[in-house]
Amino acid sequence: MPLNIRSEEINTLAEKLAARTGLNKTAAVKLALENELRRIEEAIPLWERVKPLRAKIAAYPDTGLAADRAFFDDLSGDY
Repeated sequence: MPLNIRSEEINTLAEKLAARTGLNKTAAVKLALENELRRIEEAIPLWERVKPLRAKIAAYPDTGLAADRAFFDDLSGDY
């Protein structure tokens, strides 16, 4: 079934992409959709992106010291 979008904004965006890529509007829309789907599929979740940082933090030994609330309140300006 053909796609029929009645939005002047979408039409303008498709025309801009078509002009910059040298494609017709249909091919430009196809390219944009394929690129967006690829971007979503290849996106690495935040939890995985920070995995090396989490491992580095976990490697620090526990000092066994209690946090000094007054010290941290003073740093943040909370009283």
